[in-house]
This record gives sequence, C-alpha cells and structure tokens, in this order.
Amino acid sequence: MDLLHFGDYVAGDVYEVGTVEVTEPEIVEFARKFDPQSFHVDAQLAKSTVFGGIVASGWHTCAMYMRMFVDALLSRSACLGSPGIEQIRFLRPVRPGDVLSGRATVLDSTPGRRAGRGTVRMHCELLDAAGTTVFTMTALTVFATR
Repeated sequence: MDLLHFGDYVAGDVYEVGTVEVTEPEIVEFARKFDPQSFHVDAQLAKSTVFGGIVASGWHTCAMYMRMFVDALLSRSACLGSPGIEQIRFLRPVRPGDVLSGRATVLDSTPGRRAGRGTVRMHCELLDAAGTTVFTMTALTVFATR
C-alpha cells in the first residue's frame, strides 16, 4: 500500500473515518480514570444534572474520534505528528447507545519551513445517527512530502 503524503491532501477532500457505538461501561471506565465528574461516572447522580443522564466526557469523545482518525487515515499516511489543535467543540452530549460517524475534511495545506514536510489543516467531526454534529475539531497534521 502506498502511503498518503502531504501533496495527496487537497482542500475539499473528505475522508470518512468510521463509526463507533458508545457504551455506558466505556463512558464510565474512561471517566473514572480521566474525568470523574458525576455525570460521567454515576448514572443515578447524572439524572439530577443538566444532562438528565450519564454522558461521555468530551475528552472521551475526542479520543473516540482520534482512534477512528488513526485507523482510517493516519495509519496509511506519512504522518510526522501534530503541532496542535486549533479548536475543539463539544456541541451535543454523547450518550450510551449513540452511534457516531466520523469524517475529516481537508481545509488547506501549507508547505513546511523545512524541506520534506508540510502541514494539513482538517475540519474533523462526529455525527450521531440522526446526522446531528456532536463534536468538531480543527486539527493540524504534519506529513512528509514524496
């Protein structure tokens, strides 16, 4: 398989990165370790919060997206890492039973200051089964050139 390189990413290109079904045990496990707020770890207490029930941590949502992004795109590319994220938005609560679909849209690309690399800026998003966007991120990724 030929790896995708910097020049292969063109503004407007859309990559479907997969789907994930969100489960309550995974929500709780992640939250207990990384974000132990009551609405992420305790179904009873979560009922009395603004969410009305248990919801995934935004960081868990981000991690679920990242796993799909790596599996579908970065693992088949000449990725050299990332200088950071420009923006992350948690737009809707993610709940147990949600099935989320991910996609990445190339916004633009900038040749690197160093030869042999360039940075691609992508709009990343997760949508629920109804097509409602629940998460967005503007990500920067550095790729090697050919």
